[in-house]
Amino acid sequence: MGTATSTMAAKLAFFPPNPPSYTVVTDESTGKMRISAEMMRHRRDEEIEVVKIMTRRGNEIVGMYIKHPTAKLTVLYSHGNATDIGQMFIIYNELSHHLNVNLMGYDYSGYGRSSGKPSEQETYADIEAAYNWLRETYGTKDERIILYGQSVGSGPSLELASRLPRLRALVLHSPFLSGLRVMYHVKHSFWFDIFKNIEKIQLVDCPVLVIHGTDDKVVDISHGKQLWELSKEKYEPLWLKGGSHCNLEMFPEYLPHLRKFIGAIEKLPVPQFRRHSVSDDHKKDKQQLNPKKSSGWIGSRHSTECVTSRDKSRKMSIGHRSGKARNSTDSFDRARNSFDRLGEMVRSVRLCNVDCVKNAVAEA
Repeated sequence: MGTATSTMAAKLAFFPPNPPSYTVVTDESTGKMRISAEMMRHRRDEEIEVVKIMTRRGNEIVGMYIKHPTAKLTVLYSHGNATDIGQMFIIYNELSHHLNVNLMGYDYSGYGRSSGKPSEQETYADIEAAYNWLRETYGTKDERIILYGQSVGSGPSLELASRLPRLRALVLHSPFLSGLRVMYHVKHSFWFDIFKNIEKIQLVDCPVLVIHGTDDKVVDISHGKQLWELSKEKYEPLWLKGGSHCNLEMFPEYLPHLRKFIGAIEKLPVPQFRRHSVSDDHKKDKQQLNPKKSSGWIGSRHSTECVTSRDKSRKMSIGHRSGKARNSTDSFDRARNSFDRLGEMVRSVRLCNVDCVKNAVAEA
């Protein structure tokens, strides 16, 4: 029973596109690698870096790094199923542009042009390789990294987040409690289960944002809600009414909520563990705070956003100021129109193949 269930869970977890949506080509004059996806013609070459990274398990994965000129934070994005970074490029591009972040996307082993075959342990090695590349190539510190895990990507994202006490933040997009719990209502974890997110979320110290659709037929919203409840540092979740498993980017609330989250992380006092030089004003504020309450800097078990009234008022003030400074009268319309166009692209490339899931269940 255990082996059969584990095999079925693995079959449900991985559907690499066949054939891949892109090829990797090398410019003979510069030696620089590029992805041959058609949509990449809209970005300048100097803004995109395509790399091949060796994992500790011996596979070579393909990664794509999108640079933003004013970014303070870097998003390490673990994509969902039945897609690859060629299909995800337009989403990466829009997120980098509208959130003012650098963004690193990568393909799991066996996805896109990455070598090997996908498995739970391979995805852990894959995200670790992408993370190490960011640190070694750009010197990106944990305090500047946001992990973003979509669907199956919530597995490797939570695995890495549980081992990084200095991580800045974690976003879980249509996540699941575990592979087995997607198929069965079980209360306890079994050794043959995969992606035991329900256990790892309790080890994550950074702020957590959960995004889930209320009409998700692949992973019920109860998964997202329970993961949010188990988070130590909660940020206001985004439950998208009518949202399914694969269309959340098309909702007008999606981008503004993410932008609000990023803005809060950038503006609020940095975590206490981080060593840095602080201004006199910040030192003064810190002395005035109750030291027993200052550890939760975005959210906690007692609040959806901030544990102290002072921090909460500061966050509201920051949100008000940044809203005036960064948003013109038509900024929301521009963002909404941009993601309306993005929605058409999401539908056209079929980023999530629900039929594959149904077929896998029937075959199992």
